[in-house]
Order: sequence, then C-alpha cells, then structure tokens
Amino acid sequence: MYKKILVALENTRADETVVPHIVELAQQLGSELLLLHVADGFAARNFAQLKLAESEEMKADRAYLDRIAEGLRAQGLQVGTELALGDPPKEILRVAVERGCALIAMTSHGHKFVADLVLGSTIDKVRHNTTIPILVVRAGT
Repeated sequence: MYKKILVALENTRADETVVPHIVELAQQLGSELLLLHVADGFAARNFAQLKLAESEEMKADRAYLDRIAEGLRAQGLQVGTELALGDPPKEILRVAVERGCALIAMTSHGHKFVADLVLGSTIDKVRHNTTIPILVVRAGT
C-alpha cells in the first residue's frame, strides 16, 4: 500500500517519536523509507542564489540523516536520505511528489491556535497542498 514513505525529520528529539511508528509500519508493509530534513537557515535559504558554501548546519543535518538511516538499515529497512534547502512545507511537498512517495510522516508539536498563527504550521501547509496521505505523530508521545 505505501511502497515509499517520506519521513520528515527535524533533527530534534521530536524525531524519536515518529521513527518507531514508521519503522513498524515499514517492516509490516515492506516499505522503502525516504528520510528528509529541510535545512532552513540563512545559508540554506540562500544557497543557490548567493552561491554559498555548505554551512555547518547543513553538514550536521546531512550527518544526522546518515546516522538515522544507518540505524534503520541495520534493522533491515531500505532507506534513502535527502537534505533539502529552503521552506520546509514547500520542500516536503516537492520531494514527496518528485520521489513518488505514497505517505508523508511528520511530527506535530501541538501548538495552540495563536502559536500556529504566529509561528505557522508546517503540517497545516503540507496537508492543505497535497493529496498524499499524511501520518502525524504528536511529538513526545
């Protein structure tokens, strides 16, 4: 059913919540996983336009993705990684479509309405702009 699952990782402790859910699902369904992190610092958002060198943040994010992927491969899963640069919702949607993902998995932080208005909600922007099913796991549960 879900041959390829995009797992949007934040490079925070919230990832510890979504990964076990996805591991179990992927093992049961024989799904391939695509771990995605969107670097969104100044260097990442302006990388191509200003022809910048890869920042320390981007290097750390790439190393993080590789470390998580290796742990999942050790569990027998087929795992790819991608570090995208820029606006997280836009990049999650772009990568999911371009890579043919059948499910997007993300964590939610459970902001209240006012915080979502001020901070914006990646999940909200993703869910309103895709037909790909989304699995949302509350961070810390």
